[in-house]
Amino acid sequence: MIARKIDSLGVDIIEAGSAITSDGERASIKEISKAGLNAEICSYCRIKKEDIDAALSCDVASIHLVVPVSDLHIQQKLKKDRESVRELAVEMTEYAKSHGLVVELSGEDASRADLEYLKTVYNAGIDAGADRLCFCDTVGILLPEKTYEIFEDLSQLRAPISIHCHNDFGMATANTISALRAGASQAHVTINGIGERAGNTSLEEVVMVLYSLYKQKTRIDIKGLYTTSRLVSRLSGIPVAPNKSIVGGNAFTHEAGIHVHGLLANTATYEPITPELVGRERKIVLGKHAGRSSVVLALKELGLLANDKQIDDIVVRMKELGDKGKRVTDADLQTIAETVLGIYQEAKIKLEELTVVAGNTVMPTASIRLKVNGNNVVEAGVGTGPVDAAINALKKALSGVADIHLDEYHVDAITGGTDALVEVWVKLSKGGKTITARGARTDIIMASVEAVLEGINRLIQQEKK
Repeated sequence: MIARKIDSLGVDIIEAGSAITSDGERASIKEISKAGLNAEICSYCRIKKEDIDAALSCDVASIHLVVPVSDLHIQQKLKKDRESVRELAVEMTEYAKSHGLVVELSGEDASRADLEYLKTVYNAGIDAGADRLCFCDTVGILLPEKTYEIFEDLSQLRAPISIHCHNDFGMATANTISALRAGASQAHVTINGIGERAGNTSLEEVVMVLYSLYKQKTRIDIKGLYTTSRLVSRLSGIPVAPNKSIVGGNAFTHEAGIHVHGLLANTATYEPITPELVGRERKIVLGKHAGRSSVVLALKELGLLANDKQIDDIVVRMKELGDKGKRVTDADLQTIAETVLGIYQEAKIKLEELTVVAGNTVMPTASIRLKVNGNNVVEAGVGTGPVDAAINALKKALSGVADIHLDEYHVDAITGGTDALVEVWVKLSKGGKTITARGARTDIIMASVEAVLEGINRLIQQEKK
């Protein structure tokens, strides 16, 4: 799924894994190789025959042949000398070429290597048939100025050269852009910047820096960047930091009152690019930094009218909640606003009873009894865990009455100990409308159901308004 999605973005080469790693890795690479993708499929290889043979068994088009080139790696890791490593690089390049593979000869730890020795390895590799070269900043120590200087030199070699950066000092994107400006013809990047330690260069950052700041278009479909990011995050189990550029949850989220005020006049005041450009939407969130503009906008979305005095009261109450370290959810705002405006509405859906059974020999099962518009509704559901079972039972009970989709689920322990008070935060959607809500209890299952029910009742009220 990830390979197909990345291919649809328009990338040139997919390094699908390292074939020597395991049976599972080889099975995965084989599937990707025979998927009929437009991208060239590549396998990572050490300078070992068994690695190349494993890659050949997966029907890849190319290999990323990685040669340790710093004295530290040559002496401490390989226990060899410079000459024997260069000879091995040539031998393995010739072996791979004789079997019809495209070879990208890569200098590992190149940023700590003797540049003149590195060039001898590259030139010997080109003579042996290497199609491309790669310079690896393996521990992320390059600076943009030094990178430009190095690649001005290396781009004069007889084969195209790539840049491969790590983000140990947060310089991966800057160094990658410098290398491309100096003559590199390819960049090694990853979705969301995932990779060893602090990660690798982020594809979305490089593409959008080139597009927006250098006015250089690539073949990458920028509208697909966010959906690709979400897919990779979900399937890899590696979350994206909220403040991650371009694809982070907060990248186009605004809270500060002065920012929201500016956005209402012209979105360019506080956004370098429009969220729609990368397949996203703008979000205005509420908290202690929010001002009148945010509240007026939010009240308008809720269909509530308030005079200046009422708005001031709502803002004060909302900031009080934010000062306590709480997220101010849509449901919080609506509760505050309805209190200030004197609007009180009884919940249409009430929890009457919830029973959950779970253990190591039984699939988690939940039974639930709700009061929906005065009528009792009883339903049961199973799930991967007790919370999942309870939410599934709830959704089944409300099927056809209030069909909702749970978009996000987050839980925090507010206090310590096994009897900790937990706060569950959810984002729900129904028919194009979204709402956030929270539940707080010592029982995580009840807190989860409470949060979802709160959101559902608010969504129903919004629809009526």
